[in-house]
Amino acid sequence: MKELLKLELPLLKSEFMTTVRLATGGVCSAAGLGLDDSEDCKVCVTESLLLVMHAGYRAAAIAFSAEEENLFISVKASHWEETEGGMSEDEISEALLNALARGVLIEREDGRAAGVKFYFSK
Repeated sequence: MKELLKLELPLLKSEFMTTVRLATGGVCSAAGLGLDDSEDCKVCVTESLLLVMHAGYRAAAIAFSAEEENLFISVKASHWEETEGGMSEDEISEALLNALARGVLIEREDGRAAGVKFYFSK
C-alpha cells in the first residue's frame, strides 16, 4: 500500500475543516477519482472528523493511501476531553458515511467514535 498523505490537526477551529477538504480533493485527484467520488470523499472525511469531535476528541490524524484501484482513508482521534455528545448529528454522519463510502468501519473506545476507516474505488 502506498501512503499518499498524512495530516495531524486540532479539531478546534472550523478553518481546519476547509483545509482538510481542500487537501482531500487534491489527494482524490492525484489518485484518479472522478469528480463525484471526490466530492463524496470530502463529505466522508468531514463527517468522520465531526464524529470524533462530537465524541470529545480535540485532535485527529488523517491518512490517505492507495492500493491498485482503491483510495483508503483513515481518521484516528486523539486528545480526548469530556464533552456532551451530539447523538442525532452522529447518526446523520454515520448514515452519510455508509451511503457514500465503501467498507466503512467505525472504531469505538468506551462507546465513543475514536476512528473511522473507509475507501473509494476508481
